[in-house]
Amino acid sequence: MTFSPSSAIDFRSDTVTRPDSVMRRAMAEAEVDDNVIGTDPTIAALERRSAELLGMPAALWTPSGTMANLIALSVHLQRGDRFLAPRGAHVLTNELGSAAWLAGGMPDPLEHDAGPGRPTPETLSAAIGAPGGPYYALRTSLLCLENTHNAAGGAITPPDEHAQLLAVAKQAGLTVHLDGARLWHAAVALGVPPAALTVGVDSVSACFSKGLGAPVGSVLAGSPEFIEKARRMRQMLGGGVRQGGVLAAACLVALDRVDELAESHENAARLAAGLTELGWAVNAPETNIVLAAAPDLPGRLKWLEELGIRALPMAGRVRFVLHRDLSAADIEETLHRVKTGG
Repeated sequence: MTFSPSSAIDFRSDTVTRPDSVMRRAMAEAEVDDNVIGTDPTIAALERRSAELLGMPAALWTPSGTMANLIALSVHLQRGDRFLAPRGAHVLTNELGSAAWLAGGMPDPLEHDAGPGRPTPETLSAAIGAPGGPYYALRTSLLCLENTHNAAGGAITPPDEHAQLLAVAKQAGLTVHLDGARLWHAAVALGVPPAALTVGVDSVSACFSKGLGAPVGSVLAGSPEFIEKARRMRQMLGGGVRQGGVLAAACLVALDRVDELAESHENAARLAAGLTELGWAVNAPETNIVLAAAPDLPGRLKWLEELGIRALPMAGRVRFVLHRDLSAADIEETLHRVKTGG
């Protein structure tokens, strides 16, 4: 059976959502001014609210999460500095090498020996190595964490493990940046405020377009001094926008919907259970991402596309991402198509 594009069920990402009428109205009615000059009131309101939610003194709106991370690394690193991140982290595999090319850092991955997406404190300590050393040795200055870890299936780093990693990093004198693109998901799944997952970090990024429905936008938060430097770097990278309040208004509406992410988590668990019953090998999702093993990954993706089920590859597996535009009925229809082959 061939399915029309209009009947496709889209699991490619939680970024494929479209702003609803409430969000579009907020965008249309947003109070705006020139954000490069620094007088857009809606962006300012978003930055204040985001900083408070993330437990940071200050925040900066950015057009994308990739730019937010690049700004953070550019501020934190000196050229040639080594930085550590869990293997498969977005800053290592999905940002086109900008951490090395533009921020000037030497990336080094950490294995997931504490669980999906998470290194143990011992692994981190061994990677940092002993202090001192000859002048020509690599200088390790930054730890980059990711919560949730996308390529590990939306895996969460809980507060106690976060604290242990922070303790090792700080003891060694490292700066810590947290890629919290889906931090809202982790907070909802754990039933804690987002700020409980940022304790001790020097900077954190978070995204408004991953599952929350906003069309554009991320935020970078940290100290006032860090944000002052970040604002200059954003301008250097072309991220200064003028009447950006139109976009920030959508982000403010998105923040009102964080608690609704729980529905995507429930749908992810429902999809994973159904696929398991059908003999698929899948992860037990902690948030909104289901990873399914496939011996012939291109073939499996093509077969799903023919069934009107859209998905993308991630870490050698089929990635299904649940989001606010997919309902429980969509999950049941997906499982029916997979079971019957159409």
